Amino acid sequence: MALVEYKFKPGIDKQNTESGAENRWVDSDNVRFRYGLPEKVGGWSSLVTDTIVGVARAQHAFVDIAGNRYVAIGTDKFLLLYFEGKLYDITPLKTTLTSATIATTNASPTCTITKSGHGLSVGDIVQLDSVTLPSGTGFSASDFEDKNFQVITVPTTSTFTITQSSNASGTVSTGGSLSIKPYEPVGPRAQSYGYGWGIAGWGSGNWGEAAAATDVTLEPGLWSLDNFGQVLVATIMNGKTFTWNAGASTPLETRASTATSGFATTNNPTATRVSLISPTTRHLLHFGTETTIGDTTTQDDMFIRFSDQEDINTFTPSAINTAGTLRLQDGTKIIGALKAKEVILVWTDNALYTMSFIGAPFTFRLDQVGTNCGLIGQNAVVEIDGSAFWLSSKGFFLYDGTVKSIPCSVEDFVYDNFDTTKGQQVAAGLNNLFTEITWYYPASGSEYNDKYVVFNYGESAGVPGGVWYTGTEARTSWIDSNVYPNPFATKYDSTADGTFPVIVGQDGLGQTTYFEHEVGTDQVNPNGTTTTVTSFIQSFDIDLEQRQRNAQGRASGPKISGELFLAMRRFVPDFKTLAGNAKVTLNVKRYPQQTSSQTALSPFTITSSTDKKDTRARGRSVSLKIENDSASESWRFGTLRLDIQNDGRR
Repeated sequence: MALVEYKFKPGIDKQNTESGAENRWVDSDNVRFRYGLPEKVGGWSSLVTDTIVGVARAQHAFVDIAGNRYVAIGTDKFLLLYFEGKLYDITPLKTTLTSATIATTNASPTCTITKSGHGLSVGDIVQLDSVTLPSGTGFSASDFEDKNFQVITVPTTSTFTITQSSNASGTVSTGGSLSIKPYEPVGPRAQSYGYGWGIAGWGSGNWGEAAAATDVTLEPGLWSLDNFGQVLVATIMNGKTFTWNAGASTPLETRASTATSGFATTNNPTATRVSLISPTTRHLLHFGTETTIGDTTTQDDMFIRFSDQEDINTFTPSAINTAGTLRLQDGTKIIGALKAKEVILVWTDNALYTMSFIGAPFTFRLDQVGTNCGLIGQNAVVEIDGSAFWLSSKGFFLYDGTVKSIPCSVEDFVYDNFDTTKGQQVAAGLNNLFTEITWYYPASGSEYNDKYVVFNYGESAGVPGGVWYTGTEARTSWIDSNVYPNPFATKYDSTADGTFPVIVGQDGLGQTTYFEHEVGTDQVNPNGTTTTVTSFIQSFDIDLEQRQRNAQGRASGPKISGELFLAMRRFVPDFKTLAGNAKVTLNVKRYPQQTSSQTALSPFTITSSTDKKDTRARGRSVSLKIENDSASESWRFGTLRLDIQNDGRR
């Protein structure tokens, strides 16, 4: 008998077959690699007891001059703040509409509000104020006062409907008085394609023909979030820019606004795809914005406009300021922009540009540094020490002074199962604690993110195709440890209903749970309960004959494998760390593509005191699967040892 030691290379290889991916792991979930060894990822714990209404797709952490830490969270409906364990609604409001009336129908929760020229659309959120009700509705003013409602229908330009949490006890045709405070609309929860008339711009397509589903993309509701010192700067994609000042007298009672004292954005463009504050020079830059400020019909998806230095509300160029404009050429729209030390990186759907500050009179210089490398989504890129890593529709790329394609050992697996039509939903996140870049994406047939792929840049030296791994945890936004010691991430569930901000009488909007990562071993939910974080990793099909021959030193010349059957008598587990139990399964095969009749030496429970496990198996190859399925378990695997011997040809 021979005890054969087997060491695997780090990372997952899905570019090969399970038998051809020699020395590699071939599948995983909730597993990472450290110092070349696979281990279960850390757990995550809810940061707040509430869940967020809708889907969050942007986070930005910053600190005010007093040292208070904030995280701004942008969702498809709200702009929120996380501060000292609580959530605050700072979503900007439109102009208040006064002198509205209300009507109810007996035994129905639907209420009709009348206000001439209200300008609202289905799905908009409104807050009601100064409410007086006519008698006979069965409701009290407190059922409406300072409450949020969603617009359900818009029968006319003068009426819209909302839904209460209970039925009216009488029919009232009209009466009362109330004010309406509409929230600034953000956008859809998911990316889709538009149909029919009114989707595309005037003059596009053939006259008299409705837009086809593949003609126009309806992008999801997105935010650009940055800070100008202690002032949050927030831009709704294809909308306005707002500010929120942490230095205000009662900041948590104040909403973001275009008229924030000292930091107004009333002179900013009103339709912008992406915005950010330039490093060191502190210009506010708008990408994919208006050629005529205030006229949304002039929005040009390739046009750039920037403010005067240190002045986020001056955009008209003059001889005494550094405001100005630029326009890109390669591509059809600007997708994203990112600060990278002394330059700004700007992606279109096809190209990458650098934007450098050069001073007056031109202020910024544009240089195209790459083509056929466009960004797939606004949030599909991370920056590390001046270098950028991003996901394109054509693969994974790196910019470190030049554009490079990143070899990927799971690339076909990712793209074959990736709904690239929802590229704007991709969320990239850096976890510098473990040198990981993760892209969360929607698989084919999925409406929202449900898969991830990781590139471990710290473990990749000398590993062909790099150290990559995949899994199924869904996240819609991520921020790395910086302001806070651990990463924060958001997870969306379309089947549940969020609790903050409260929208009266409305469900079906989904919920986002806000997690702190790398905490413990499991998922701690907002209600304090624990959900087990399961994990697994599976090896390639180890050729038993070849391994046995090598161990005895008789292998020479061309590799001859799979001729003999071998008997496996035992295996010796080797875990660097093990908390609780781990399960090990050995799948024995006669042929590479054998599935239904393969022998599973099903799961052996391994504890910290397990020295060996006896087996009785016969075959040509074996694969190893390590997993856990119970709470409070974690593991880090070392080396596999198999006890094998020849067992004939039949």
